[in-house]
Amino acid sequence: MRVFCDFDGTITVLDTTDQVLTHRADPHWQALEEAWIAGRISAAECMRGQIALIDTDEDALDAVLDRCQLREGFVAFAGWCRRAGISLTIVSDGVDRFIRRILSRHGLEGLPVVSNRLILEGEAYRLDQPHAVPGCAAGSGVCKCAVVRELTDKRPVVFIGDGRSDFCVSQRADILFARDRLATYAAERNRTFIPFETFDDIRIALVGDGTRNLMA
Repeated sequence: MRVFCDFDGTITVLDTTDQVLTHRADPHWQALEEAWIAGRISAAECMRGQIALIDTDEDALDAVLDRCQLREGFVAFAGWCRRAGISLTIVSDGVDRFIRRILSRHGLEGLPVVSNRLILEGEAYRLDQPHAVPGCAAGSGVCKCAVVRELTDKRPVVFIGDGRSDFCVSQRADILFARDRLATYAAERNRTFIPFETFDDIRIALVGDGTRNLMA
C-alpha cells in the first residue's frame, strides 16, 4: 500500500501555518483568511498573501515552530511504516520550511514531503507553489489529486486528512482516514471512512482483519 498524509491539523495537533501567522504576521492575514472562506479568493491566493506578511526573523519563526506538537502516535506510525516497507508521503498545502523544522525535531527528516516552498527574497518571504494545477477543484497551492495520481502505482492508496484541501483527493483513496472537516465532508456524501484521533488508531486499523489483505 501507499500512504499519503496531510500535515497541518493531521500530523500536527494545530494548523502550523495558522500558528506562525498568529504570532509572526501582520494582522491583515485574518482579512485574507476571511476572503478565502467567503470564496472571494482561492486558497492558493490566500496563502501567497499571508506568507508575504510574515516577519523574517528566523529565530523567532523557529521558536513558534518548536512549540508545535505532533499528534499522538505519529512518530511510532512513521517507524512502523518504514519497518513494514510501506511508502509514507506527506502531501500538504502548507510550507516546506515549517514542516521540515517540525519533523527534524523528531528525527523524521527523511520523510518525503510535497508542499509549497518558502523563499526569502530580500527582506520578505515569497511562497512558491510548484505543485499548483490550473483548475484544481480545491483551489490550493498543492493539487493533492495531481500529486497522488502521479505517485500512485498499482498499490492500494491510503489517505489521511482533516481539512478542505483534502476533500477532492479523498475520493481517490482506497482507504480513507478522516477527522474534523474532512470527516464531515465524507459523511455528508456517504463516503466510507475510518475516523481517528491518534496515529495509533490508524496503525491498529491497518493491521486489523478488515485491511490485512492490503498489506500484500
